[in-house]
Amino acid sequence: MKKFLLIIGLALSTMAFGQAASKDDVLNALKKGDAVTLSGYFDNTLDVKLPDKTEAKGIAKDDAGKMVKDFYKQNGVKGFDLASDRAMGGTMYLAGKLTGGSKEYNLTLMLKNKDGQMSVITVRIN
Repeated sequence: MKKFLLIIGLALSTMAFGQAASKDDVLNALKKGDAVTLSGYFDNTLDVKLPDKTEAKGIAKDDAGKMVKDFYKQNGVKGFDLASDRAMGGTMYLAGKLTGGSKEYNLTLMLKNKDGQMSVITVRIN
């Protein structure tokens, strides 16, 4: 009975924290042009650089999400074409072009493995 309760407890705690983000999860959000889902993979604080704006360092997840969502909306971003991805230790880089608007933008994301899940720690769009 104790083992059963332990298994149930572990299952419920796993469900409460959600699934770990993977490279594929992040790529799917990018390819769908889904800034809301993408921002769900942001770390608690991150750096964001958008065109014609000063780089914002160490900003809160919610603020970064709003910045990226506004950029997607203003520029009609609908998708993403991956150009390269590489991993070094617990860090991963994704680079490519945001598509769908009248102009294409280069995007680079840096993700870091934190507590067993990938979190976006840097967003650079130029």
